Amino acid sequence: MYSEIPKIRQEANRLAQKTLDIHANAILLVPAKDADLNSLPYGKEIAQRLLRASHKLDSGKPFATEIPNKTGTRVSIGGVDPDSSVFELLTLARGMVAAHKSHKPGQLLVACLGLKPKEAERACEAVMAAILAAHFSLPDYKSKPAKPAKLRDIHIYGHVASNGYIRTIAEARGNNLARYLTALPPNELTPGNYRRRIEKLAREYGWKTEFLDIKKLKARGAGAFLAVAQGSPEPDAGILHLRYTPKKKSTKPALALVGKGICFDTGGTNLKPARHMHGMHEDMEGSAVALGTLLALTELKADFSVDCWLALAQNHIGPKAYKQNDVVKAANGKTIEIIHTDAEGRMVLADTLYFASQQKPKLIVDYATLTGACVGALSTRMSGTLTNREKLVPVLIDAGNASGERVWPFPLPKDYEDALKSDIADIKQCTLDSDADHILAATFLKKFLVNDPDWVHVDLSAGNHKGGLAHIPTDITGFGVRFTLNLLMDQKILR
Repeated sequence: MYSEIPKIRQEANRLAQKTLDIHANAILLVPAKDADLNSLPYGKEIAQRLLRASHKLDSGKPFATEIPNKTGTRVSIGGVDPDSSVFELLTLARGMVAAHKSHKPGQLLVACLGLKPKEAERACEAVMAAILAAHFSLPDYKSKPAKPAKLRDIHIYGHVASNGYIRTIAEARGNNLARYLTALPPNELTPGNYRRRIEKLAREYGWKTEFLDIKKLKARGAGAFLAVAQGSPEPDAGILHLRYTPKKKSTKPALALVGKGICFDTGGTNLKPARHMHGMHEDMEGSAVALGTLLALTELKADFSVDCWLALAQNHIGPKAYKQNDVVKAANGKTIEIIHTDAEGRMVLADTLYFASQQKPKLIVDYATLTGACVGALSTRMSGTLTNREKLVPVLIDAGNASGERVWPFPLPKDYEDALKSDIADIKQCTLDSDADHILAATFLKKFLVNDPDWVHVDLSAGNHKGGLAHIPTDITGFGVRFTLNLLMDQKILR
């Protein structure tokens, strides 16, 4: 299901009127300034309607209308500004694609008209990303579900991408997988069911798998992870390790992806109120993004090995649930004083990061819907990043801007460690204050890294944004796949 992609046809030729007439739905990309609309098929009619609606092409918003031909072609037109950011282009593209949603088109025409080659390349990539996100169905459990649109063909005129949108397609498949899994209800996506779904995918993609279940984790002394898992009525929690190996032997350094997979978070003994517990089936989105990134890299036949570590558990309340002031020992031997049971994400990630870093990867990227503090700092429009390498700070910003999945780095000063000093254990899990908890959470996680890898922690404050974000039309965004691929392939962070 994640591999279903419409057939893409590309023509360098200019869009002709007869071509437009045979399509019921079309997206037109024109310059935001000084666009010669009169030279377009039905350009005079479109220009008059823009004028009547007082719509300006440089507004950053699309305009939709139906042109007066026999087909009654639904057209959405967008002005492309060469100075616009990738995020702005993706947002424009989402609006242009949304204008055709009610038509449920089987074919969609995309035409570049009067754009310079670089502008056409950026605009078409944004539209392709938006189309592939919009025409993917998330889980629907209604007794009479709406029949999903089946987009079969995309016809692009006026621009031919040399790579055939291979990377955009791979990113879309990874993002679609992440969003689909995150949307599944918690009674459907338990840790055990989640693991079985992933293992089926692993067989399809040729990934090696190893599952560290409760018994194995006890043998390895993973007390931080087990503290969270012990409250679950089903002993199905564990750490799933996947490995992708390139077909050709590679001397490039290895990458490790780590994801928080809390399939439901009650808050534990420190029980969440209903308003904050609603939607906590999405607390496994970090693991879904790590998995989606692995899938995208596999589709692109990455020439370096990738380990993917998924911490799968639930944070339940019950007689065996861990509680405040418990002291547990993590797999690296550090003792942890429990301060708040709703800070469970950093607990399962602590042991997982330790196991991942034991394999000596050059780079570790972890993803987690970890802290409300990051949402408070950035809202849900972008995600936070923290790293143990100050030199990576501008690189992270550049990758966010270039991918359209914007991030903002936060510092990791050494003096923040003082807040996590415990009178009874090696370290506190957190504090009872809300001040800078996103920084304290990363400060805590850093303590469980060994062998000094480059490390990027992504706090997914933008994992859910009402109404969609950039090219993604759903509240669940699957944020992180495009960002990571830009880090790896454009910023070349893995050297």
